[in-house]
Amino acid sequence: MVSFFNKILVFFFFFFFMVFIALGNARIISDFQFKKQKFNFPTVYVDQSGHGNFATIQSAIDSVPQNNQNWICIIIKAGQYREQVKIPREKPYIYLKGEEFGKIIVTWDAHDTIATDATFTTEADNTIVESITFINSYNYPPKSNNNPRVVAVAAMISGDKSVFYNCKFLGLQDTLWDVEGRHYFKLCTIEGAVDFIFGNGQSIYEGCLISVNADALDGSLGYITAQGRSNPNDKSGFVFKNCDVNGNGQTFLGRPWRDYARVIFYDCNMSSVTTPQGWDAGKFVGKEKQLTFVEENCKGMGSNNSKRVPWKAKLSQQELQQLTSLSFIDDEGWITKQPLNKVLQ
Repeated sequence: MVSFFNKILVFFFFFFFMVFIALGNARIISDFQFKKQKFNFPTVYVDQSGHGNFATIQSAIDSVPQNNQNWICIIIKAGQYREQVKIPREKPYIYLKGEEFGKIIVTWDAHDTIATDATFTTEADNTIVESITFINSYNYPPKSNNNPRVVAVAAMISGDKSVFYNCKFLGLQDTLWDVEGRHYFKLCTIEGAVDFIFGNGQSIYEGCLISVNADALDGSLGYITAQGRSNPNDKSGFVFKNCDVNGNGQTFLGRPWRDYARVIFYDCNMSSVTTPQGWDAGKFVGKEKQLTFVEENCKGMGSNNSKRVPWKAKLSQQELQQLTSLSFIDDEGWITKQPLNKVLQ
């Protein structure tokens, strides 16, 4: 009788144990499906402590198949990553995401050779980067080193259809090389002193902080932009929309890198860091009519136009609308097709 009773107890024990395991597995599967539905792409983790899939950002990127056609998310745990990071042209659809805003720092100190200096390089189309700080530490921060001021790029971006959200780019000279392609920077910080946003990109910077560190120039004036549009049919240009321009020292809003440079500050707040002249023609004196340097509907102490250069451009409302709306970089809706939809909120 006791033996039969014990068998019954054992049977029920195993029955409820298996039910418990099944329910637990169902919950795990349910959570996985929820995460898959939320992200809808494979996700790997980078953690310096060894608790992720990879210990470095570059090793995670290296694991992505060449000519990848589906989004892959690389989530980076908090930490300072001393490495040079590159997304090559043949690895599109990578979403680099810092797990905590302000706590993921990528730093490197290469300098002088512009094509290979950058702390972070992306050559691939369809790239998203969120909540990561990129620093070229050779000249940064300027008060804590005695290195001579030279070209020291923090980020080089040459792929098309790239989005940067809540990122920081910190350097002194040539911080952000916006090489070419259509790019959208939302709620980012870009810091530097000389030509620290430069290149031939077709880009909108919206809600960004443009932080000038011209005190590091020992009395010389700084330059925020050096745009490289080379002919009147080139679609490139830098558009700063609802941005804040502040910092220390005095700076020009920009100077041309090439003959038909195009830079627009629209609805921006400018502190007294902006020099009264606003713009510099540089080596293109006598060709100012080819340049499209525009300020419209800006405010703040630095927005006073009374002493601006007389050749500053004035656009029609139609031209202004064309260049400041999202369609300037996205007339086909590519941003809405990317997984980081909150950039449009």
